Amino acid sequence: MPDNEPRRSLDEIARLGTEAIERYVQPARRPEDEDKFVAIDVDTGDYELDEDDYAAVTRLHARRPLAEIWLGRIGQPQAYKIRRGR
Repeated sequence: MPDNEPRRSLDEIARLGTEAIERYVQPARRPEDEDKFVAIDVDTGDYELDEDDYAAVTRLHARRPLAEIWLGRIGQPQAYKIRRGR
């Protein structure tokens, strides 16, 4: 199996990612972090914050190339909102 294939289901990564954000990111949260993206390694809790989602994921991936990364957003229940057209 190639190293870049997920070791877990998407549901499991989502659950672990949400738990990791609550455990590692929320306690260290500052007011200026509101609405920033958080890319988090679901195994280690290592994370990156940035206003740009790609930048956060890229920096974390550079440090942890084999990480299973979950993307969230500080102060929001999900990273993105999909709106229905008019």
